[in-house]
Amino acid sequence: MMKQKFAAEAITEESPKWEQCIERESFLEERIDEIRSKFWRDYNRLLHSQAYRRLKHKTQVFHATHNDHICTRIEHVGHVSSVSYTICDYLGLNKELAQAIAIGHDIGHAPFGHDGEHKLNQLAKKYYGGSFWHEKNSLHFADSIETLFNPDGYHRNLCLTYAVRDGIISHCGEVNEKVLYPRAEAIDLKTINGSNQHAPYTWEGCVVKIADKISYLGRDIEDALRLKILSNVEIEELLSILNPVSGITFEQINNTVLMHNFILDLCHFSSPEKGIGFSEEFHKAIIKIKSFNYKHIYLHPRLNNYNHYADLILTSIFELFNALFDENIPVLAKNIATQKTIYPIITEHFEKWLILYSNYAPQIRTEQKYLNRIIYDITRSVDYSKSIIDFISSLSDNFAIESYQEIIRF
Repeated sequence: MMKQKFAAEAITEESPKWEQCIERESFLEERIDEIRSKFWRDYNRLLHSQAYRRLKHKTQVFHATHNDHICTRIEHVGHVSSVSYTICDYLGLNKELAQAIAIGHDIGHAPFGHDGEHKLNQLAKKYYGGSFWHEKNSLHFADSIETLFNPDGYHRNLCLTYAVRDGIISHCGEVNEKVLYPRAEAIDLKTINGSNQHAPYTWEGCVVKIADKISYLGRDIEDALRLKILSNVEIEELLSILNPVSGITFEQINNTVLMHNFILDLCHFSSPEKGIGFSEEFHKAIIKIKSFNYKHIYLHPRLNNYNHYADLILTSIFELFNALFDENIPVLAKNIATQKTIYPIITEHFEKWLILYSNYAPQIRTEQKYLNRIIYDITRSVDYSKSIIDFISSLSDNFAIESYQEIIRF
């Protein structure tokens, strides 16, 4: 294999895409003693965000697991970051850009994984005619939800670079393209209205997109084996898929081995001319593995039972707050105050959300030094409903369950 095949394509100061890639939507203070690159600064801003921290208690596949060795969303993000680094390092692409995209790519994921995502999408369609999909929500969190203190102690938005924001919304790993190429033109990312509508703008974004798939397929199998989800017959079926490309035995079915083999194939096959992707043999194997996982893991009855519970939790939280709406903010505030006497924990968190992101309490915003942008006009029912959807999407599995327990407790 030849190293550094993509060195001339990397996003560096010599790249024709450089100026567009480092563009930010608004002003971000520069420290006079700053030693980080622009993309590494983005990485750090995402690393310190609260949405990233909550990923440790968000579902990857198995909901609210009590087993410390089962993958959660934050561990999945770590795998994507590691795989992306390895590939970019070998191919000669910008590792820091890929790391920043990887660490932020799932910050907008709903509690309870894709099942939670589907439920929030249903609620969004019903109550404000919108849609909810986690790639768009991750960009929404990066652009408008997550805040950090600036040097003067004020809450400001993350204000990430275009290349990182683009990689976040373009990361969908669910598709089956054999190879990926970056798109040539920059677009307004807020106009993207569907998952996988556009290819990433950079080769680094393409790497993260394919690293996402490499990272979850193998780990989901490893977790399914640990939780005894797969029968002996199903394991034999899996080995028949893996053997032609890897020659592995049952003892070698683990994420480390699977990722290693797929990374090697990708690095060997990929080139600027052929794109980022796999050989025909490995590409067919990935499609078969994905199909296997859906059939025997993601749709397993043990997960379906929990899906009903997750659905009930998210619906109950939404209906609890949506019933409080009044276009007169003082009346809304009175409704919330009354509810806090009954459900103090979850209601207090929701009220803080409204203060931080809406016109609910401008005086408190000033006192709390909130300089982040206001995104909801809660005198409008559609904005108010959207604020609840966004709030619910921020919750960890654990806190959503605790909130539901508070709601049903007498």
